Amino acid sequence: MKSKLRVGLYPGTFDPITLGHYEIICRASKLVDKLVIGVAKNAGKGPLFDTKMRVKLVEAEVAPLIENGAHIEVMSFDNLLVNYAQEIGADVIIRGLRAVSDFEYEFQMAGMNHRMCREVETVFLMASDRHQFISSRFVKEIAVLGGDISTFVSERIVKVLEKRFSTESGRKKISPEVRD
Repeated sequence: MKSKLRVGLYPGTFDPITLGHYEIICRASKLVDKLVIGVAKNAGKGPLFDTKMRVKLVEAEVAPLIENGAHIEVMSFDNLLVNYAQEIGADVIIRGLRAVSDFEYEFQMAGMNHRMCREVETVFLMASDRHQFISSRFVKEIAVLGGDISTFVSERIVKVLEKRFSTESGRKKISPEVRD
């Protein structure tokens, strides 16, 4: 008898993907047979990059993991998380926690998701102490002000953000040639 593959869903905005996200992806990929990274369209958050670009960046970041045998797929979604989890056949939603402040929100969301769909569990992975303070929002704020983000994101993302934010007359602006 062939057992069903265990599918995990790691959802997020990934605007941009950070080393903290990458750590959770690495760890989550070892817990499930297939990991789907769900890039939320989430226009309400006013993302810096459009969904297509965020998917592309996440795909580039996880390519080495896939080359080493991890079963990872990156897809975008714009519907209710539990509905998307059911659509892709996910058994588990994986959420990363950075600090106690994340827990209350994530705990409430997990409870609501479980009420709507009892078949899909939520698993929390704590970020390592090295990555607990990293957030995409802080990375963007530091980048726009010209700070060093190289310890928070990969070299690829550093270059993308440097290209995105150019300096003209000492003021930061979004460069039109790199708009999504």
